[in-house]
Amino acid sequence: MIESLLQSSPSWTQFFLFFGLAACFLFVVLGFVTYGILAERKVMGFMQGRYGPNQVGGRWGLLQTVADVLKLLIKEDTIPKLADRPLFILAPVLAFAPAFMVLATIPFTDKLQFADIGIGLLYYIAISGLSTVGIVAGAWASNNKYALLGGMRAAAQMISYEVPLVMSIVGVVLLTGSLNLNEIVHAQKDVWYIFVQPVGFIVFFIASVAELNRTPFDLPEAESELVAGFHVEYSGFRWAFFMLAEYVYFFAMASLTTVLFLGGWQPVLFLDFIPAAAWFALKFIMVVFVLIWFRVSFPRVRADQLMEFGWKVLLPVALANIFITALIKELFFS
Repeated sequence: MIESLLQSSPSWTQFFLFFGLAACFLFVVLGFVTYGILAERKVMGFMQGRYGPNQVGGRWGLLQTVADVLKLLIKEDTIPKLADRPLFILAPVLAFAPAFMVLATIPFTDKLQFADIGIGLLYYIAISGLSTVGIVAGAWASNNKYALLGGMRAAAQMISYEVPLVMSIVGVVLLTGSLNLNEIVHAQKDVWYIFVQPVGFIVFFIASVAELNRTPFDLPEAESELVAGFHVEYSGFRWAFFMLAEYVYFFAMASLTTVLFLGGWQPVLFLDFIPAAAWFALKFIMVVFVLIWFRVSFPRVRADQLMEFGWKVLLPVALANIFITALIKELFFS
């Protein structure tokens, strides 16, 4: 465990070791964002019968995202004259910081985790909700009606879908008897929770897509209606922070899905000779692929349909799943 490594080090080196490890992990996440965007564009191109990026970096376009980021970073950083300047500058940081903080509790293997805390799942849910503050702050500070509408949509959507998201994982907590993500993975040694909690998984997956503001729930950034929504007035480096936050959450949510419902690093059947990290990566890639598949396959829903589906469909189904799970556990496992 990285946590035990930090604790065993002398006090004067803990500070440098912690920030060194955090910086290394940040570069890993940035690498995922860079090539995750490329993979998304290539998969979307394949599903839509086109090539995708194939010019910069050879046939596979391996340097296309790098070129896009460099172009973005050298763009002029403009701030509207009537914007709330301090809040406008702070908002992208408020959106990105929680996205990176939640990764601390994700157990990628039994030996690779930054912080093994007893309420890791609760920590993830609590910290991830703070990103809404950054989005709403950026929308309000922009002093633009399109940005404000996008921020209002984002706040309503993320708060509404966070309720069924949390409810959907209560079944997992009931079966495990713990909020510790490591214990949740160990509890799936014999059977993954996707088979034990299929309804909870479906609700969680749909709600997670809405929390990520991805198609078909991308109303906060609806280009055809709100010309990019809450970050319409942002450019250059600050706009890159919003995009980075979105894809870091993409990384975090796919990792959490793997941990909660796909057994984390647990192997399949008798294939335990394959490294734990490889199992986690394989399941993680599968979740990422399905999320991209969703983006290609579904049209954007209307705002009223979005809210009605969250409150009138997902929430009752999640509550029913909690009741049935508790009843089964009481009757057969008490």
